[in-house]
Amino acid sequence: MGEKVAESGLYGIGEAAARTGASERALRYYQELGLLTPCARTPGGMRRYSEADLARVARIRELQSLLGLNLDEIAVVMRSDDRMSEIKAAYQGTKAGTAERAALLEESLELQEHLLQLVQAKKAALEDFLSDLEGRIARIEELGER
Repeated sequence: MGEKVAESGLYGIGEAAARTGASERALRYYQELGLLTPCARTPGGMRRYSEADLARVARIRELQSLLGLNLDEIAVVMRSDDRMSEIKAAYQGTKAGTAERAALLEESLELQEHLLQLVQAKKAALEDFLSDLEGRIARIEELGER
């Protein structure tokens, strides 16, 4: 826990792992997959994580546990989230003209529709799994009544 760099508000990998509940290995793997990029490195090459980085790890873990997404699916979501942030900044920028804003809105809509399809597919798979489990339970209960 003494890894925290107090003056800069950044955390070493051990502290980041402790704060997020992810292992150091997981943080390195997220980086390898392009899901997470530490905001800084020390002159010696040690990773440093910001609060925003920790929030990103929390989002990755939430998508794994809550939605049951695999890391490839999470990469799609995270890239979409990143692009949506860029779109929002560009849309709100004073230099964005009407045509550019329309294109940004169209891209935003396409990103959201793609994510909707991903979640709907996951939902359908879960519904199939639940239906199968219910069928198994019913068959077991029938056997018990004989």
